[in-house]
Amino acid sequence: MAKKVTTTKRKKKEKSKVIPALSVLFVLLFVSFSYYAYQIVYTTNVDTKDQDTYVYIPTGATYEQAMDSVEASGVIIDPLSLRFMAKLMDYDELVKPGRYKLESGWGNRQLIGVLRTGQQTPVKLTFTNVRLRNQLAEKLAAEVEPSEEEIDALLSDPEYLGTLDFDTTNVVSMFIPNTYEVYWTITAKELMERMKSEYDKFWTEERLEKAEKLNLTQQQVSTLASIVQAETIKNDEKPRVAGVYLNRLEKGMLLQADPTVVFGVGDFSIRRVLNVHLRHDSPYNTYRYKGLPPGPINVPNISSIDAVLNPEKHDYIYFCAKEDFSGYHSFAVTVAEHQANARRYQKALNERRILK
Repeated sequence: MAKKVTTTKRKKKEKSKVIPALSVLFVLLFVSFSYYAYQIVYTTNVDTKDQDTYVYIPTGATYEQAMDSVEASGVIIDPLSLRFMAKLMDYDELVKPGRYKLESGWGNRQLIGVLRTGQQTPVKLTFTNVRLRNQLAEKLAAEVEPSEEEIDALLSDPEYLGTLDFDTTNVVSMFIPNTYEVYWTITAKELMERMKSEYDKFWTEERLEKAEKLNLTQQQVSTLASIVQAETIKNDEKPRVAGVYLNRLEKGMLLQADPTVVFGVGDFSIRRVLNVHLRHDSPYNTYRYKGLPPGPINVPNISSIDAVLNPEKHDYIYFCAKEDFSGYHSFAVTVAEHQANARRYQKALNERRILK
C-alpha cells in the first residue's frame, strides 16, 4: 500500500513538472509565431535600391501570373512570406490589373493592400515627333495596355472617327502634345475619348475666335501648324513662318511647302527637295495643288498651333533656310530677294556636299 502511494506521489510530482514545461513551450511557440507573424505583416519586404520599379499586371491575369510579375521585379526580399500574406488577404480572389509602383520599405500587408485594391500609379502619357497615324499608335501603345493594333484600328476607322468629328486624314490633330495622366489599363476607346475631351478643352473660345478671324477651321489651323512645325524648330520664328503661309493663302498662291512634298513622297530622309520630288503627284504636293493639304503632316505641338493663331503681321512671301545652318530662315518680299537668299543656301549645301 505504501508503495502505491509513493508511485502516485511520483506521478503527481512529474505531472507538476510537465505542465510548467508545456506552458513555457507554448509561450515560446506563441512568441515565435507572433514574431514571425509580425515579420510577415509589417517587416520590410521590398527593396528597390532607390530605382523606380513598376509591376504590370495585365487584364485577365491569374493570381499566379500576378505573383510571378511581382517576384520578377527583383525587389522582393522574401517571396515565400509575400505569398503567405497574399493568401491570408484573399488576394487570389481579388487580382486587379494595373501598373503599380513598388516602394522601398513596404511590408507584405502594404504591398498586397495596394494590389488587391487596385491602387494604380498613373502613366504620364506624352507623344512628340510623330508624323503618321501608325507612329502615333506605336507611341501610345508603348505607354498603355492596349496594343498598337487596337489603337491603330480606331485611328483608321472612318465610321468611328466620324463620331468624334474627325477622319483618317486629320485625326492626328486631335492629339494635342502635352503630358496627360492616365491609367495603364485605359482601353483604346477610352483613350480616344480622353484625347477628344482634351482637344475640346484646348480649343477655348479665344482660340476659336482667332481661327475664325483667319477663316480657318480648327483642323485647318492644325494642318498649317504642322507645316510651320516642319519648317522650323525655332519657336520664336514660328509666328513669322506662319505669317508667310497665311499671306500666300490670302493671295491665292501655291503654298509651295517643301515638307508637304516630302510627306507625299513618303521618304523622310530627304534633306534637299529636287525637281523629281516636285513632280510627284500627291494631294500633299503643295507645289501642284492650291490651298492646304488634306490633313496635318505631323502632330503639331501647342507652340506651332498658337503661332498660326497669333501670326506675325508682315509682307513676306518667301523664305529659305539660312546658309549658316543655324535653323533660322531668311525672309523676302520679292522673288529677286528670295533668289539671292536661295543661292547662298544652295552654295552652302554644295560646299557640304548635301545632295539629297
